Amino acid sequence: MSSRQALTEGRKAAMGVDTPLLDSIKGPEDVKCLSDKQVVQLCGEIRRFLVDSVLRTGGHLASNLGTVELTVALHRVLNSPQDKIVFDVGHQCYTHKLLTGRKAGFARLRQKDGISGFPNPRESRHDAFVAGHGNTALSLAIGMAWAKKLKREPGWVVAIIGDGAFTGGMVYEGMNNISSLNNLMVILNDNGMSISKNVGAMARYLTHLRASPEYFRVNRHLGEALNRVPVVGQPMYRFFRRAKSIVRRTMYDSTMFENMGFQYLGPLDGNKVLELEQTLRNLTVRSGPLFLHVVTTKGKGYLPAEENPGEFHGVSAGSQSLVPDPEVAAPASFSTVFGKALCEAAAADRKICAITAAMKYGTGLQFFGHAFRDRFFDVGMAEQHAVTFAAGLASQGMVPVAAIYSTFLQRAYDQIIHDVCLLRVKVIFAIDRAGLVPADGETHQGVYDPAFLSEAGVPIYSPSNYAELRYWLLRLVGPDYTGPQAIRYPRGGEVKALAQYGCTGRAYDFLTGGPEADTVLVSYGSEVEDVLAAAALLEAEGVPCRACKLVKIFPFTDDFLHEIERFKTVLFAEECVRQGSIGQQLAARLLADGWRGAFLHRAVDNTKLTHATVPELKEIQGLDAGSLAQAVRQALAADQEKEQSR
Repeated sequence: MSSRQALTEGRKAAMGVDTPLLDSIKGPEDVKCLSDKQVVQLCGEIRRFLVDSVLRTGGHLASNLGTVELTVALHRVLNSPQDKIVFDVGHQCYTHKLLTGRKAGFARLRQKDGISGFPNPRESRHDAFVAGHGNTALSLAIGMAWAKKLKREPGWVVAIIGDGAFTGGMVYEGMNNISSLNNLMVILNDNGMSISKNVGAMARYLTHLRASPEYFRVNRHLGEALNRVPVVGQPMYRFFRRAKSIVRRTMYDSTMFENMGFQYLGPLDGNKVLELEQTLRNLTVRSGPLFLHVVTTKGKGYLPAEENPGEFHGVSAGSQSLVPDPEVAAPASFSTVFGKALCEAAAADRKICAITAAMKYGTGLQFFGHAFRDRFFDVGMAEQHAVTFAAGLASQGMVPVAAIYSTFLQRAYDQIIHDVCLLRVKVIFAIDRAGLVPADGETHQGVYDPAFLSEAGVPIYSPSNYAELRYWLLRLVGPDYTGPQAIRYPRGGEVKALAQYGCTGRAYDFLTGGPEADTVLVSYGSEVEDVLAAAALLEAEGVPCRACKLVKIFPFTDDFLHEIERFKTVLFAEECVRQGSIGQQLAARLLADGWRGAFLHRAVDNTKLTHATVPELKEIQGLDAGSLAQAVRQALAADQEKEQSR
């Protein structure tokens, strides 16, 4: 059976699943009342529910299927919310949400007015912290554990960390500061993957530590055999387990985690709920800091996800395709066009290198990685290293292209300023998922990069269709451009309304309207579609206006400024935070040049970000065509009233 057939059959099999035990769970206290047999039944029901629900709504699937037993065992032993559970990354929290009274909310998972796909304290008192980015949980947990000690509060703080997070530096900064926290427990959820397969020395170390399936099989069968031996069987098995621990410690010469100050236990089978529960009960009578290493199967219990955990890391709502959402680029997308164009450039210039931070498939760099392996670098979940590493390459004459999601590039702001911009080395930032992003909510929005990159003096290009992306990328990596450069583009594919304009090679283009217009609507990237629609609405009402598309959004060209100063009313709309934005900088330049027209600025209010579709987000933010047209109407009416009162 093909993967696509398996996906379809899985959906059919999951339709209308019966989950009587799960339906009875209203909070963590209900989980504690179950018998051992019921606990096993509950795990099965949760797994069936997740397959059914997530395949309908979209969301993160494989990672949640792998952590069902671990989460159930934790809620059997801990007392939430007194005990804090901190997830890293938060998309593995679905079982936690089910056990804390949010099953009904899964009908609108990651949708407007529905529950988030990540933990969020505003949603439930059982969610300890917002957790959208990786390798943050340990530092957060240490802070919470210290707060408990300082306030003399009882309870554990438990950080659940995927092995992919150990490719990022914050985990090690945290481990260096665990001190003697007796209320801290770290659980390594080791499934051998993050989204793509893990890379680097730490991944190899964990591979060395983790028990193979053969380890679990031999351990189980030996225990069963010895327990059947009368009188001496059980003492022999207990001796074997102690001896095995001594041998393992001798073989490994302790572990890195013990050397950092943890009491280390593992690896254990993380998909055996009753054994996990007993282990956790034993651990909670100890004094921390504790480190429990569990090995789980990503996609556990759903064969297509077990066989293809990367493809089923996330799935699209109701789709019969295997295009995961949101980390794998669709065949027709800006990410894919970028990846193929970069391959074309690299074939002609051996100095071009590509860097990703654990997002090879999401950024479209799988093509580059296949064609130019010696010039392709996946550094893991380590954006800070990615940027400084790129600066090092550039300082020696290479041309590095760092392809990083906008939301993750925020993590490397110091490196952008200090290591790239101060020396003006040529690093190309290819910024994926720029602008408003659906479903994932406030943690994953790409609305900050125009503000922080322009403040650092980085030239920024924002193509609105494939032709512009390809044209400007090939130019930026070429010899005519020096110093840092950024090119940003949205998630998903181009729209017909913008594709029809192709690429003129100009820094800006006027797309509609004539010379008689006193009003201009300006934008960049995918927001140009809404500006065009707003201009059409106004023209239909007899309001002459022009629509202008910026491609080079920073710094402004003199020609562009001269053209804009001819209009009496300028509306600038952008999928960027208001403070420090491109529109705000344009307003300052126009005023400094003596322009005295009406400037209308529509940008993102980052206090109103939520999980919704992009059209819904634009409506919430006043960036949809109707809201933009209404802003112009109100401004023109106010100006007319002012004229009449004179």
